[in-house]
Formats: sequence, C-alpha cells, structure tokens
Amino acid sequence: MTKLRDAALSLFRIVVGLLFACHGAATLFGVLGGPYGGTTPSVGQWPDWWAGVIELGAGGLVLIGLATRVAALLCSGTMAYAYFTVHLPKGLFPLQNGGETAAMFSWSFLMLALLGSGAWSLDKLVSRFHHRDENATVHQM
Repeated sequence: MTKLRDAALSLFRIVVGLLFACHGAATLFGVLGGPYGGTTPSVGQWPDWWAGVIELGAGGLVLIGLATRVAALLCSGTMAYAYFTVHLPKGLFPLQNGGETAAMFSWSFLMLALLGSGAWSLDKLVSRFHHRDENATVHQM
C-alpha cells in the first residue's frame, strides 16, 4: 500500500506542477492560449509578472520534485494571495467569484508542502546520494 501511495502522490505532484508551470508560461510568454488577462505583463509588473515567475519556476520545481516542500509552499501562498485579493472581493464562495482554480491550486500545493514529493522525485534521488555519501564517510573512519 505504501508503494501505491507514493506513486499516487508522485503522479499528483507531477500533474499539479505541470499545470501550474504551464499557467506561468502562458502568463509570461503568451503561449498555450496566453494569459487570462489577454496580454503578457511587462517585466517586473506587480503582481502579474511576479506571479508568472513563481508559477513557472516553483511549478517547475514541483513538477520535477526538487525542493518540493518549499516550492509548493510558495505556490500555495501565491494562490492564496490571488484568491483573497482578486476573487474574494467578488463574492464569498469560489463558485461565485471565479476563484475555483486559485483555491484548488492553493490547497493542492499546501498538501504537497505537508506530504512531500513522493517516491518519483529528484528530492528522493538527492536524498539517496546524500545518505550513500554519509555512509561511505562513516565506513572510512
């Protein structure tokens, strides 16, 4: 059951990270249907350009499973900010204010920040090499 859980968590992380990174690429470069607002933000424009950078960069890290917990926490906070500043003023519930995507991403990334990257990740690979190097050092002493 643990292998199935790790595989499901890894697949969930990969899909959520990919979708978020694609959203960032659309925002920054106008690809994949372009940004929601219709135009790409200029470099440094608050908050759209910065959100796009976080979506692409941190979403990409989540996708490959590198620094997953930190990247996922950043993504979760970004989407919580988007929900409270953009969507909540339009109505209380996500179905009323168009904030379903922001809410779902925020909670999904919070779950990944708490649970980690799963078995299929660069985090696990780095951890294996780190532990192997530590064991080799201990055996040499």
